[in-house]
Amino acid sequence: MVKRALIEHRPWLFAGLAMAIVFWMVSGGPLGGMFQIALKGGSVAALAAYALSRTSVRDGRMIAGVMAHGAAGDVGIELSTVAGGAFFLLAHLVAITLYLRNRRPDPAVSQRLAAAALAMGVPLGAWLLTHDSLTVIYAVALGSMAASAWLSRFSRYRVGVGALLFVISDLLIFARLGGVLQQSLTSWFIWPLYYAAQLLICTGVVQAVRRDHRA
Repeated sequence: MVKRALIEHRPWLFAGLAMAIVFWMVSGGPLGGMFQIALKGGSVAALAAYALSRTSVRDGRMIAGVMAHGAAGDVGIELSTVAGGAFFLLAHLVAITLYLRNRRPDPAVSQRLAAAALAMGVPLGAWLLTHDSLTVIYAVALGSMAASAWLSRFSRYRVGVGALLFVISDLLIFARLGGVLQQSLTSWFIWPLYYAAQLLICTGVVQAVRRDHRA
């Protein structure tokens, strides 16, 4: 019943989940090339379509833009690491703008400290893992995205946790690039963490925006 309801009422969400699962199952297997790239990009592009289908207000369009840039990054990184990273950087900048537009009024001191730890700790972690300046520049945007998400009015159990999962996924990539962890280990965790992050972020923002509209 749950699966049927998901297909009938959230077709884009179901399509994205299905493509994400299939991509994870076939990744690294004989069915490579454009098929895997299409699954990878399509799974996040479907989240953008889901956001647009559920709301048409500015914040909804912005989170759709975040997902669209993420999908472009997923495809681009298969062709060029720099191009893919640039799209993800743009996605984080749009997300930061969205979260700053929706700041939580008077957050607790502990929440501010957590946000500061993310904003400073993620770039530091990137440097320690890779010693690469371009990676650190990207990590500044990543950490700022997670920090601003944590301080936004959106649900921390969805958008906040999603942002943290995104950070963990990228830190695993940094660890692989820096030779700290082997690809055989990180490949099992990076994609599920990343897609769960995008799913939580997208649905969390859309839910809040729709709740505002109903109110």
